[in-house]
Amino acid sequence: MSAILEKVNIEALREDFPILKEKVHGKDLVFLDSAASAQKPRAVIEAMTHVMTSQYANVHRGLHYMSERTSEAYEAVRDKVAGFINAAARDEIVFTRNATESINLVAYTWGRTALKPGDVVAVTEMEHHANLVPWQMLRDAHGTELRIIKITDSGEVDWHSLEDVFADGRVKLLAVTQMSNVLGTYTPVERLAKFAHAHGAKILIDGCQAIVHRKIDVRAVDADFFVFSGHKLYGPSGIGVLYAKADILDAMPPFMGGGDMIAHVSYQKSTWAKPPHRFEAGTPAIIETIGLGAAIDYVNAIGMEAIAAHEAALTGHALAVLPNIEGLRILGSAQDRGGVISFVMKDAHPHDIATLLDRQGIAVRAGHHCAEPLMGRLGVTSTARASFALYTTREEIGALAKGLERVRKMFA
Repeated sequence: MSAILEKVNIEALREDFPILKEKVHGKDLVFLDSAASAQKPRAVIEAMTHVMTSQYANVHRGLHYMSERTSEAYEAVRDKVAGFINAAARDEIVFTRNATESINLVAYTWGRTALKPGDVVAVTEMEHHANLVPWQMLRDAHGTELRIIKITDSGEVDWHSLEDVFADGRVKLLAVTQMSNVLGTYTPVERLAKFAHAHGAKILIDGCQAIVHRKIDVRAVDADFFVFSGHKLYGPSGIGVLYAKADILDAMPPFMGGGDMIAHVSYQKSTWAKPPHRFEAGTPAIIETIGLGAAIDYVNAIGMEAIAAHEAALTGHALAVLPNIEGLRILGSAQDRGGVISFVMKDAHPHDIATLLDRQGIAVRAGHHCAEPLMGRLGVTSTARASFALYTTREEIGALAKGLERVRKMFA
């Protein structure tokens, strides 16, 4: 691992992120909220600015020079995404606004046509609301059933619960996070996909957190659906991705109607374009999509292996340092975990922790992290959360530890 780490000059990389030079309350910014949304490198900022200043036009519909240039740049990102996650074909990549829309698209189209009343969708106890609420809505509107797979006290999938949920053969979809945004737990998605397929079910993987920290290969996993958002991957907000196997997409009806998703329109009837454009009605997020492409180029240039090694070292360091703070308890102890650490402190509410850290220039998250049911499972109402990125340093973890010591003394 040390040889890989030597390839990453973190201080040099930090120069790529202009916002990291900002001061907060007169203190150097320590940004430990990248799990919510990562900061943007200059390459992404400049790529988006270039579109707006040098080549902007609507895509797919124009025959003039600007439209053709922008269409080429926009569609080139589809190829970049396909390569980044190792999809079999570019047409398996659908652009959405975010991962939430991607999951809702699957629930609304595939869910209402491939599933029948009484069929079961299964999720785990640690899902983000985005991978829970759409399935509740499908249940209420379409008559499907939603089952919850338990997790262990360490924050890992409870395999006995998984087997119980699948026992009657009615589960048709397993929808699961690849990395918990609360516990940092990596789920064994390859094993879960194999299990689901052996039981006649498909698998949808929420890759929002995982794709930032390790290399994704949807074909090696054998994912039927895979979703992620650009804003966590150092790209802009407003752009997300749905990957689905070609035969599945081809059988799915449109999500929304309008321009660019049709083959032919008359007053009496419309027919649909082939995937992926069938699912991309209206003017897309052109600038944001090109920004996502720049973000993929950026992390590819560094190398996902190097990023993973750096963040694994950071996480190990944080897990060694933070428990030394009296009264602090880290939630979850999975063996395979990424750079997300949720914690509570004796006598200090998470909101107070976050507020006091902010006065020291340290940004962490506080709340239920869009995983309110998981909070109940963990026996808390909310947590504070520190999350790491490729630009995070050991010194920043040290600053967090010192900041939490100040919080502890204040509430002692």
